[in-house]
Amino acid sequence: MGFLGLDIGTGGTRAVVIDGEGRVVASASAPHVPFSSPEIGWAEHDPEDWWSAARTAIAAVLTSVPASEISAIGLSGQMHGSVVLDENDAPIRPAIMWCDQRTGVQCEEITAKIGPKGLIELVANPAVNGFTLPKLLWLRKHEPENWSRVRSVLLPKDYIRLKLSGVRASDVADSSGTLLFDVANRNWSDEMLKAFELEASIFPQVFESIEITGAVSATGSKATGLLEGTPIVAGAGDNAAGAIGLGIVRPGMMSATIGTSGVAFLVTDGPQKDPRGRIHTMCHAVPGRWHNTGVTQSAGLSLKWYRENFGHGRSFDELVDLAKQVSSGSDGLLWLPYLMGERTPHMDPGARAALVGLTASHTEGHVIRGLLEGVAFSLRDSIEIFAELGTEAQSIRLGGGGARSSLWKKIQADIYRRPVETAREDEGAAFGAALLAGVGAGAWSSVDEACDAAVTVAETIQPDKTASRELDRNYSAYRKLYDALRPITEILSKEV
Repeated sequence: MGFLGLDIGTGGTRAVVIDGEGRVVASASAPHVPFSSPEIGWAEHDPEDWWSAARTAIAAVLTSVPASEISAIGLSGQMHGSVVLDENDAPIRPAIMWCDQRTGVQCEEITAKIGPKGLIELVANPAVNGFTLPKLLWLRKHEPENWSRVRSVLLPKDYIRLKLSGVRASDVADSSGTLLFDVANRNWSDEMLKAFELEASIFPQVFESIEITGAVSATGSKATGLLEGTPIVAGAGDNAAGAIGLGIVRPGMMSATIGTSGVAFLVTDGPQKDPRGRIHTMCHAVPGRWHNTGVTQSAGLSLKWYRENFGHGRSFDELVDLAKQVSSGSDGLLWLPYLMGERTPHMDPGARAALVGLTASHTEGHVIRGLLEGVAFSLRDSIEIFAELGTEAQSIRLGGGGARSSLWKKIQADIYRRPVETAREDEGAAFGAALLAGVGAGAWSSVDEACDAAVTVAETIQPDKTASRELDRNYSAYRKLYDALRPITEILSKEV
């Protein structure tokens, strides 16, 4: 008995197979072609490339685990993207991705029509560029010929579901990021669909994450080597599935994950909404539970940006080794990680990054450590909002690149001012998707039970009180940077 989890990420697709006790028995990754940016701030990707990568990753794990041993499949993937399909289920144009920034005008129109408070009431979230609805409104306005051909709209992972099974379906967690979903009641919002004149028929049926949506079709079997009839569960967007993979399932549990973006994730037993719209409220992949998320757009991207532009071929480990030579606080050097605008807490796509406090005594190691600390400061913004709304976790479980670097783990413990943990298995959202498949297939009676069986803590890092005091001082300065630099950003953003 084995369960396959697939995660359709930004840079590649990952496949993980676990056994009936939740142990990873096979894993593989396949890269995607880099997404295209036809204009500044745009991000598009050919969905067929995701399908190609999925087939490659599946084929790789099937060399270790026979298809006959795969009892169920779970799906996860990057959220918010818009895959628009014609009457033959063929993509009409490249998918517009989560990090695309073109829809500022549409977000303003949505907010003006529904009102900031109305959006929180109806869909629990503010209108931001990343979400799906603004992309659809942009497409309708700027590409009317393409829009006239649209017969269905899917999220990225759900396109892979369609290719595997021929079924158009989604889950409550991923759909929460469309701005068209009634998060409190876990279904499409009739009010939002009506307000923006969108036919409900173009959107998929929505399931709880552990529910079976269909099975591998004959066509899907031929393309992948998976057995026809293998059940496919709904799965979840990468944030919720990643949290499942870390065991973040019960109310009050919190994680901080650093990938391309960074996500602070808090489980709640009801839809806890922020009236100011600084964080997101979404359905969790656990039936009857929700989560709050705060998002840093350029978390791991900050270090990647530095390496690609100034690293001169050095590895991430080599760069981090330089940061280890610098004391906590980077001697007052601050990094505002807004390379792609920012979501939490400012919801400002026009925000810009800044390196502040440079002196002649600062070295490259200071700059790199400042980047690591700045990303953690940004995630702390979300943690502070969670506490303001009434939930303060005693510890935080780390995932992604931030859980693999010993220095970044220590920095996070010191900045968050509480113990941080790492999980023994750190296979990300694909592992979470595999656990959801196991629950759907009956291997475990609940997601809680699956995580109790499969997820164990590998390490706990305690905060250093002296370092935390210094970093608290830096954080107080960091929190003033956005407002201080905003007038400068506005000047630089004006056309000459």
